[in-house]
Amino acid sequence: MATTPQDVLKAIKARQFAPLYFLQGEEPYFIDAITDLIERTAIAEHERGFNQVVMYGKDQDMARILTQAKRYPMMAERQVVIVKEAQEIPNLNQAMGQQLLEAYAKQPLPSTILVFAHKNKVLDGRKNLAKVLEKQAVLVLSEKIKDNKLPDWIMGYARDNGMSLAPDAVQALAEAIGTDLSRMANELDKLSLNVSAGESITAPMVERFVGFSREYTVWELQRTLAARNLSKSIKIIRFFAADAKAHPIIPTISVLFSFFSKVLVAHASPDKTEAGLARILGVSPYQAKDYVAAMRTFQPNHLHYIIEQIRLADCRSKGIDSGLMSDLAIMEELVAAIIGV
Repeated sequence: MATTPQDVLKAIKARQFAPLYFLQGEEPYFIDAITDLIERTAIAEHERGFNQVVMYGKDQDMARILTQAKRYPMMAERQVVIVKEAQEIPNLNQAMGQQLLEAYAKQPLPSTILVFAHKNKVLDGRKNLAKVLEKQAVLVLSEKIKDNKLPDWIMGYARDNGMSLAPDAVQALAEAIGTDLSRMANELDKLSLNVSAGESITAPMVERFVGFSREYTVWELQRTLAARNLSKSIKIIRFFAADAKAHPIIPTISVLFSFFSKVLVAHASPDKTEAGLARILGVSPYQAKDYVAAMRTFQPNHLHYIIEQIRLADCRSKGIDSGLMSDLAIMEELVAAIIGV
């Protein structure tokens, strides 16, 4: 059955194990959390020598993995077989490998817990294997967390691990680390070692012990500008300026020109629904949400002005009428023009 990572973790903690888990998706944190919890708790430590096997996908084909899964445990109730980096199994995406796994999923050995940790990819949902696993196994999709859900996740992790976070610390952590949940969990664990019992973690502590390590993208700058968030937009362009080689100004300006030009087109669109804009603008339905939000923020007359300012910034970035302006100064002026300060 398809289920959420949180539900699976809860079931495992209650010692409700399934014979077959297939963990997939772009967020490795939940895949690792479920795998590690099974590895630590499914069988007693003294039974693991004979009854717990960790395999790596690139080193095994499906037949060898399932041969191991079909072994009976030695002097124990169950055995655990964990396949890490399962996306590297050579024949997982071939007909023979998929047929073998389908057959096993329909009749798994009850005394085996078989776990596939399939990171950064998902099975093709149109193929029979995905349908069989959804029906016969615990199929987990581990998706990247969205920015607006991150504060709740941070507070939940802190609560579950006996930490107290001041509200400004939650925001500071979100700004400093972003949606890399594995790193966020590691940093929270480190912070907990630097506070006394009953003491709350504060934003100054985050700044002191975590620092700033978030990797911003031009797409985040685009969304931040659309939200007219001046402080965060300035933070992102300063981050870009600190590593101009990785974040050159000309492609950044090009992306912004494309975005705001499409927002202007969206205003003229007869169908302003997300689905309609996705079709007209040639973007995904998920991206269409950004255009709907930007349409609420920017009216056509302001968009004409923004596009004019982007053209000016583009010329300056290429040395035309730029004087002694640095790339950062060019972007600061452009941000101010877009947001309207």
